[in-house]
Amino acid sequence: MKMKKEKLSNINQPIEFGYTLEMPRSQIFKVFRYPASLILLIFFAFIALGMPDGLLGVAWPSMRNSYGQPLDAVTSLLFCSTSGYLLSSFFNGSLTRWLGVGRILIISCALTGIALAGYTFVPAWWMVSILGIFTGFGAGAIDASLNTFVADHYGPGLMQWLHASYGVGITAGPFIMTTAIVSFDTWKLGYRIVAAFQFLMALAFITTFAGWKIDSTGESGSRRTIRKFIAPISQSLRNRAVLASMFLFLLYTGTEVTAGTWAFGVLTSRGVSEKVGGFVVGSYWAMFTAGRVFAGFIARKVKPENLVTGGLILAITGAALFSISAGRVWDIIGVGLIGVSIAPIFPALVSGTAARVGDEHTGNTIGLQIASAGLGAVVLPGLSGVIAQRINLDVIPLIIAAAFIMQLILVFGFKKRWLASQSTVIYEYGEEGT
Repeated sequence: MKMKKEKLSNINQPIEFGYTLEMPRSQIFKVFRYPASLILLIFFAFIALGMPDGLLGVAWPSMRNSYGQPLDAVTSLLFCSTSGYLLSSFFNGSLTRWLGVGRILIISCALTGIALAGYTFVPAWWMVSILGIFTGFGAGAIDASLNTFVADHYGPGLMQWLHASYGVGITAGPFIMTTAIVSFDTWKLGYRIVAAFQFLMALAFITTFAGWKIDSTGESGSRRTIRKFIAPISQSLRNRAVLASMFLFLLYTGTEVTAGTWAFGVLTSRGVSEKVGGFVVGSYWAMFTAGRVFAGFIARKVKPENLVTGGLILAITGAALFSISAGRVWDIIGVGLIGVSIAPIFPALVSGTAARVGDEHTGNTIGLQIASAGLGAVVLPGLSGVIAQRINLDVIPLIIAAAFIMQLILVFGFKKRWLASQSTVIYEYGEEGT
């Protein structure tokens, strides 16, 4: 769909804003009156959201020694944190109506900070796992609330940079933890630093509390394209394409998290120093972030299925390099290649949902895919840890490679359906397929 240039003769004349949003010009001027400091704070909030996710992979070898736990004990923490995340995300609409966005952000950041700091003070591993519920709950509430707020008030253009900020946070996490372990010989300092950042964010939300009360109704005449929930969810769950798409999201997110969580352990087991291993894991998330920023510029020109297929082929190549263990340099190249190649896959898969399952199932399927992604983030890393405990850590790159191959098979299975829908699908980025 071509962007049309229009004259500014009528301030209430609808124009395209970002990629998919149209609103009156008066509403756009209202958007740009929002304080720049509020936009900056939103970016920092998503940086803070990503930091804890980047800590665990580097911290786990030291954490499990501190608590005397086996390699696969990380499964309990991942399960608890993900359960809290899914719970707060699912009930975010009710929480927002009850508390408002400002209060949710303040409470969630404070709760996350307390729980992260609690990791370093509690004496038993089961207590750490219980605290994981609260870190997940806080993260889910922040994620859902800020996504909703940005979508309502700023449009999808700013949304792209919002998720890039998350990448900055998850990239910073491994570097923070590596510094804490290498320079100060303790994993606890890394979690305390990130906890302090969460408390600072809570304080920032308190000082800007009035800014989060911006009217969400907007001017009359504004509109967004919203997909209708045509099919009952029970019918969608009986649709094979929907089930396959859910499995695709479970595999993708599980593989992404498995690589980020276990790469440090694999590398250090092969003789790589903790300092270099932490740098490589940080580079994995850095390449992931850079890939998403770049993909944002080309997404309007490259079709979603091509982004997905190309990304998976490169990811399989990177996983193969990581699996054969041909040397430290090749291991590092393999991890970095996985990070940059998978970057555009998730948003591209979301964009192609209607093409895979049909318009009548799209509304249901998007929610089911996100839930499946959360489940995959727990199941595959945990299962990988269980298998590695019984064999060795070198099996994890093979699991990653196999999971990417399975995803590619599923994508090729969707290919005919995807191509047949190109003329009618409205993508996430607002373009019609051609």
